[in-house]
Amino acid sequence: MLGCAALVTACGGGGGGGGTAASQGTLRVALTDAPACGYDHVWVTIEKVSVHQSSSAAEADAGWTDLTLSPARRVDLLTLTNGVLEELGSTPLAAGRYSQIRLVLAGNSGTGSTSVANAVQPTGGPVIPLSTPSAQQSGLKLQAHVDVAAGQVADVVLDFDACKSIVKAGNSGNYILKPVISVVPRVVTGLQGFVTTTLALGSTTVSAQQDGVTLRTTVPDATGRFSIPYLATGTYTLVIASEGRATGVITNLPVGTSSTAINGTATAIVLPASSMADVTGTVSLVSTSGSGTVTTALTDAVVSASQALTGGPTILLSGQPVDSTLGTYRFHLPTGAPVKAAYTSPAVPLTFVADTAAAGKYSIKAEAPGRAAQTKPADISTGVSATVNFSYGP
Repeated sequence: MLGCAALVTACGGGGGGGGTAASQGTLRVALTDAPACGYDHVWVTIEKVSVHQSSSAAEADAGWTDLTLSPARRVDLLTLTNGVLEELGSTPLAAGRYSQIRLVLAGNSGTGSTSVANAVQPTGGPVIPLSTPSAQQSGLKLQAHVDVAAGQVADVVLDFDACKSIVKAGNSGNYILKPVISVVPRVVTGLQGFVTTTLALGSTTVSAQQDGVTLRTTVPDATGRFSIPYLATGTYTLVIASEGRATGVITNLPVGTSSTAINGTATAIVLPASSMADVTGTVSLVSTSGSGTVTTALTDAVVSASQALTGGPTILLSGQPVDSTLGTYRFHLPTGAPVKAAYTSPAVPLTFVADTAAAGKYSIKAEAPGRAAQTKPADISTGVSATVNFSYGP
């Protein structure tokens, strides 16, 4: 974690922090991250966080309140997993609901591995500057629903999904930063537990899901402990994925007024070994040119891989943007049967049962702005990699 920077507050008109002390509350903001796939480090440099009561407010509109970090803060996102936060600061705000947050990143400068504002280091590779679209200088627009009450502190966490935010640019060796960030309340409830240290912990992810949607993801530490905080009250499915292992699924996990302990070190979760195979493909746009057709890469698509378990639920294994130049994607998935257990209490050991009918069978979905989602099956149960391509009309 980097040391705390000085915090400067600048308030605009309208929805800013210009109310009387009696009508003001406080907004506190922190940053966290989901695990990044295939990277040793992902650095971003934050200049300020801006908030507004209107979800449609433009950058030049009145009513913004800015939390300016001086100097700008360079953060390695991969240090912010398993519940670790980077505190960005706090500011007084007029009481009310705030519907838009903008995270403003610095432009790239410098050439050394410790001075480039935004950079990525692929596993085992060199540090590469991240190309940042010019729109990021005006702030990454995030939808929020934050209620600031008079005399109270409203806590929010900006959850930066580095895995979905780093996009490879073909064979150029370049990477583009297209941040995927969600705004979540900073609550004390969540899930925690242990996986065995015999897993390849560097490749292991643990995600909390509902209805096939991943809400938060983390990685276990060196002891096998994992923690997924900031979860709203409800019932969750936990999905554990690791290189060379079958997928582990735990259902009926309750989150109430405090964190739920799933197990202890004596009952750490062990996943059976499994071979792995790839599902690869391309998302393309097919258009008519004269009497022929032209196929080009649809580079703004996002692809995901899910698996329907017998008797439910459907779980999400992975999601990623396609290559920003080629429109390609790759998933590395288990061919073996996922194992499923129902949670009762931390005192009752989990009993996992293999779902052989679901072994190696996945659904691949392609989504792109302004276009209907497409879903196709992928079967790698025989251990042979599969190719699943998607094409859209103009």
